[in-house]
Amino acid sequence: MGNTRRGRQSINMLLVVLIGFCVLAIIEIVYGQAQMKVERERLDLEEQNRQAVEELKEEWRSLKEGSSVVTAESEAAPAASEAEQEPAKVAKQETVKKDKTDEKKDEQAPKEEDNRNYDMQIVILGDSIMDGDRTESGAADIIGEQLNAKVYNMSMGGTTAALLPNEQYNFATWDSRSLLGVVNGILGNINTDIFDGYAAGEVFKTCDFSKTDYFIIEYGVNDFLTGQIPNSRYLEGGDTLAVDGTHTYTGALEDAVSRLRERFPDAGILLVAPHYCQVFNGNTFIGDGYSLDYGYGPLITYARGAGYVAGLFEGDGVFFFNAFEESGIDADTADDYLADGVHMTPLGARVYAEKIAKIIYNDYAPEE
Repeated sequence: MGNTRRGRQSINMLLVVLIGFCVLAIIEIVYGQAQMKVERERLDLEEQNRQAVEELKEEWRSLKEGSSVVTAESEAAPAASEAEQEPAKVAKQETVKKDKTDEKKDEQAPKEEDNRNYDMQIVILGDSIMDGDRTESGAADIIGEQLNAKVYNMSMGGTTAALLPNEQYNFATWDSRSLLGVVNGILGNINTDIFDGYAAGEVFKTCDFSKTDYFIIEYGVNDFLTGQIPNSRYLEGGDTLAVDGTHTYTGALEDAVSRLRERFPDAGILLVAPHYCQVFNGNTFIGDGYSLDYGYGPLITYARGAGYVAGLFEGDGVFFFNAFEESGIDADTADDYLADGVHMTPLGARVYAEKIAKIIYNDYAPEE
């Protein structure tokens, strides 16, 4: 009897051990499946992000040939110029071209002569942030309204401050519509026919740049989005990139400011850093100005680079607006101020433009 009882106890213990092993095996299988699912989702997300980045770069490269306004859109998203409608967040960049019929109507319609008495003349050099909306709800017009200024808007959507890798600093063969192209056009160094078809091309024909009180320089988002334009030649740790300075964002800003200061020593220059942006692929958040990096640092490093350049000319009529950190456009206000993660709603444009106007006004009339 004793042997039988001990035999049954041994069998029971063996069963308990076997059941324990089975439970552990089941847990291991379930855990392994969960890990595999998480890994598959991670790989899928990485592939989506990679494809989105490639789409952004490819669409941006297409802007080089004949684009005038850069905006971000998806199948369900309105263009930046339609910001009065429900804003949609998107990432895909593409050209928005004005209807040919509307262009002809504009050409045929008689233009009213502007006989108002302005307090100052402002020339704006920039990209689609200043060019995308040329109505009274756009940043350029709001700046003019706030300062009672005659504004000559030389901005062109899709352009960068720096030269692209395949563009050369050669006046005889110049074909770049970058900031450096606009500045050298103003200075008479290049043939300005390359700006024909753009609103900026008409401004070249009507503006007496020698009467300019302030130049506003606003670039950076496209320099960042290309993934081809470094913020600077100089890297942390003391290394230097093997590129010319004018093929970098800060190098191009420095070259442009130097040339404008030399030709127009009495004009003030306001450097505007790129503002906070968010990038989406459809409804998928790709990243923002703090996290997204195309190879040369996130957008905030470009904003700080603009501040560095402004510091090089401190006390020499050059001012800085850190739009990235001081415009009021950030992660908390993006839904109200950004139409598509990059371009501004009318409300965002007003907040942004009023801060620019205040900087200029404080320099123009410091006693007030």
